[in-house]
Amino acid sequence: MSRKLCSLTKNSKTMSVEIITKEDLQSFRRQLLEDLRQLLSKRPQQTQKLVLKSAEVRRLLQISPSTLQTLRINGTLPFTRIGGTIYYRSEDIERLMDGKEARP
Repeated sequence: MSRKLCSLTKNSKTMSVEIITKEDLQSFRRQLLEDLRQLLSKRPQQTQKLVLKSAEVRRLLQISPSTLQTLRINGTLPFTRIGGTIYYRSEDIERLMDGKEARP
């Protein structure tokens, strides 16, 4: 690294200035990326759920219960009802978020 220290004098006050080169920034970038990789590799991988309940879907899509009901009624979002609980496949939710039609 080729840093250069300079002293500037203004009105009898001295101020040190450190000049940072392009190589310094590239080195910093490499170190930062390496640190991030290490942090992410230590974090446990989250397992994705295959099915989601209505509350989870509403939270994920940031929609109201009535909007979710409309998506069910018009066939935009397939679902399965078991007892009183409605379930949605996560792959259908992903398709909906990507703007693609969910398959029946």
